[in-house]
Amino acid sequence: MTLAKKIILPNGVTVKNRLLKSAMSEQLGDKSHNPTGKLVRLYRAWAQGGIGICVTGNVMVDRGALGEPKNVVLDEQSDLDAFCRWAEAGRENNTHIWMQLNHPGKQIPKFLESNPVAPSQVPLEGGISKGFNPPRELTEQEIETIILRFATSAKLAKEAGFTGVQIHGAHGYLVNQFLSPHHNRRDDGWGGSLENRMRFVLEIYKAIRTAVGKKFSVGIKLNASDFRHGGFTVEEAIRVAVALEEQGIDLVEISGGSYENPKMMGSPSANDKEGYFLEYAAAMSEALQVPLALTGGFRSGGAMACALESGAADIIGVARPLALEPDFPNRILADIQYGIQLPGVSTGMRAVDAMTAIGLTWYEYQMYLLGKGKPANPAANAWLSVALTFWRMGAHGFAQRRAKK
Repeated sequence: MTLAKKIILPNGVTVKNRLLKSAMSEQLGDKSHNPTGKLVRLYRAWAQGGIGICVTGNVMVDRGALGEPKNVVLDEQSDLDAFCRWAEAGRENNTHIWMQLNHPGKQIPKFLESNPVAPSQVPLEGGISKGFNPPRELTEQEIETIILRFATSAKLAKEAGFTGVQIHGAHGYLVNQFLSPHHNRRDDGWGGSLENRMRFVLEIYKAIRTAVGKKFSVGIKLNASDFRHGGFTVEEAIRVAVALEEQGIDLVEISGGSYENPKMMGSPSANDKEGYFLEYAAAMSEALQVPLALTGGFRSGGAMACALESGAADIIGVARPLALEPDFPNRILADIQYGIQLPGVSTGMRAVDAMTAIGLTWYEYQMYLLGKGKPANPAANAWLSVALTFWRMGAHGFAQRRAKK
């Protein structure tokens, strides 16, 4: 098995290679939460760069529930023509572009939402807790409404020309909150046993499949583990993945962690290990027939090839290297020994780094440059991304340009 080998998904769709661009939040929506020209340029660069499947940053299904100030939202109020332009650019060079669909649940910063929702009234913990308001518990009617919102967004994504969608079921967002026995303490049909806790994601999948048909690609990003006491475990993740496979899902992408314990971010330097969740993927691959994508820490062709050859994964997910080198896939495919060193990013002030999530915002700054048609700047001072973050909060966060629920 090689990175250049084609793969056929369960729905019959052929992907040209084994490389997947994993979702990164771009923060390039406009004030109405439609995609901008910067997103079009960014995704054209990635399509020309050789990626097989390009998964977008999380697109919100409810404009009343944003995870970040400049999230893109896809609903009946959206400018579908703008999404068509985005999808067209992302399909260039025989590339599949999948829209990642998400609802943040309680992972909404205070300045965006005073009364977030969640499966249960369980607040976030640890050092980040001060930045998020405690949630209220969703009613059953609200749960059903959110499920329909996922289906509506998926249907519109197909109409706009995206070739697939991915349900965001990882990193502590709402789907992951339902799956977690720590965050989901309901005593009705949506909580308690794993069968009840996975009901939310299964109903989302079924609603999406009904809306888009059998041939349209539908995947999920799933935590292999939440990495916290009393959280979602790899054994439970396997059972959820098997249940989704039985329903007909086309691809499972494995990740892990949450805002409370961001294992998906790796170490500060992000160069100590490749394949953060390799052992978890190996365990899952033994139970699954559906293609498995493994994301987290990959920076070299050699490590990617080893992960494929081990049988732990069928596809390799890559994220941050693509923010610095949009043609990273072409380079890897031309030379399996090629790799990239990611810079350690810090302002030199730990509190500022934590407040601005510097490990994320610095790469958002790189995507901002690419979206403007400029090359990425690996030597960029971390304070530039801090300034960009505060500009975005001021223009789009504090004004709270969002529809009422």
